[in-house]
Amino acid sequence: MRKQIAVITGGSRGLGRNAALKLAARGVDVVLTYRSQQAEAAAVVAEINALGGQAAALQLDVGESAGFAAFASALQAQLRAHWQREQFDFLLNNAGIGIHAGFAETSEAQFDQLMNIQLKGPFFLTQTLLPLLADGGRILNVSTGLTRFAIPGFAAYAAMKGAIEVLTRYQAKELGARGIAVNVIAPGAIETDFGGGVVRDNAQMNAYLASQTALGRVGMPDDIGDAIAMLFAPESRWLNAQRVEASGGMFL
Repeated sequence: MRKQIAVITGGSRGLGRNAALKLAARGVDVVLTYRSQQAEAAAVVAEINALGGQAAALQLDVGESAGFAAFASALQAQLRAHWQREQFDFLLNNAGIGIHAGFAETSEAQFDQLMNIQLKGPFFLTQTLLPLLADGGRILNVSTGLTRFAIPGFAAYAAMKGAIEVLTRYQAKELGARGIAVNVIAPGAIETDFGGGVVRDNAQMNAYLASQTALGRVGMPDDIGDAIAMLFAPESRWLNAQRVEASGGMFL
């Protein structure tokens, strides 16, 4: 039985790295992307190899759609060289940034940066990679709990993620003929360096968010990596067009 291959954008650090390792532990090989942290990406590849899997890392800036065709060619070359394959099985649109700015203070430059990375990037990257995605494969987009509950300072960021959730349903509808299932995962507050590491490093913020979460703590990277691996597992094959919030029950 051939091994499945996942393409993970932003896989050199944070939740992308954790998801790559969780999938590798379940026997899924990985092609991860990085924007500038080549050494970190190489370290993740080495960890996956140590687990007995196979991995590769490719440079990609998801905010620059002009580079997507070249990335697809590089990905195809990696698939042929490492796996003697023409296609991959899973796409995780994970790469992103967080900008904390009130609605009244958000600049047009900040809005455009978020749109290019969080919405335009996943839209056109997925479109570009469709010929390389196997029939019966899966796409998982990453959203945020902030599309359900509102915390001041994230209007533009959450608006882009809200659009991703709508896009997910349209992708599921239009790609269903190929047997491709498309879902979206919405993490709550997680202890990573995302957004400057505010959840991880600000004890007051961490305690407040924990107090507003039914399970009494903020999330850890393992919580999201495990959920992502579950959504790509064979047992989740009938889940499609769903928003799955992994927040421990925030703001219920």
